[in-house]
Amino acid sequence: MKTYLDCYPCFLKQALSAARRADASEEQQKDILLAAMNELEALPSGSMPPDMAYKIHKLVREKTKNLDPYKQAKEQATQEALDFYPQLKIKVESSVDPLEMAVRIAIAGNIIDLGVTESYDLESTLNRVLAQPFAINDLEVFRERLSAVNSILYLADNAGETVFDRILIEQIDKPVTYAVKAGPIINDATYEDAIAAGIDQVAEIIDNGSQAPGTMFEKCSESFMQHFEQAELIIAKGQANYESLSDYSAPLFFLLQAKCNVIARDLGVSETDIVLKKQL
Repeated sequence: MKTYLDCYPCFLKQALSAARRADASEEQQKDILLAAMNELEALPSGSMPPDMAYKIHKLVREKTKNLDPYKQAKEQATQEALDFYPQLKIKVESSVDPLEMAVRIAIAGNIIDLGVTESYDLESTLNRVLAQPFAINDLEVFRERLSAVNSILYLADNAGETVFDRILIEQIDKPVTYAVKAGPIINDATYEDAIAAGIDQVAEIIDNGSQAPGTMFEKCSESFMQHFEQAELIIAKGQANYESLSDYSAPLFFLLQAKCNVIARDLGVSETDIVLKKQL
């Protein structure tokens, strides 16, 4: 997905938010904003949103010397999600369609996105997502493909959301390789975050070799690319994976909430809509 002009103010807002989370001084915050503006001015035509997000958060880490400004927020999100885990498991087990319920729960977890907003209400989001219709609903194709493959590659998104991914992985009941980031970027899940969510109990955890949002192939490791190219089915969670992979031909299924009008418009849906979309 290309970067739209509407993304520009969002990038600057994200730069300021990250700087403050990194305890940057007022002068450092100003320097980071001015440097982000320069990066925006130089952004090549056709760049994807994760390209700019990568540059912003690299700037923040370098200028503040804080390697993981979102560490505390990730730990809190994971704990909050774990508190919901027992009751959500009951919902899946008592559902007339356990797979659909598990998919909805995984999508509900996508609200834990500190690159888009400073806060979220997990309980109200769960209540909404478990009841609302899909704006794009490729569940039956997803169900058919799951039954036909031997294994799945699951591209993780955010810490805390990992707990809700775990519920879907447990319902799939096929071998899953769960790909996280190689280093901290926003509140994206790293290996440590996946372990904290119990993903190691239900899947093999790998990292994609990258410290960038989404899945930017030029920054990924050769080992990860082999997993990606050989995958029979790929679950891609969240907006950044959609932004970076929506133009790529692969056996992909995107699971996400449309949390901003740019993503919603690109998908042809409305903000807050939920999506299970197969790649064409």
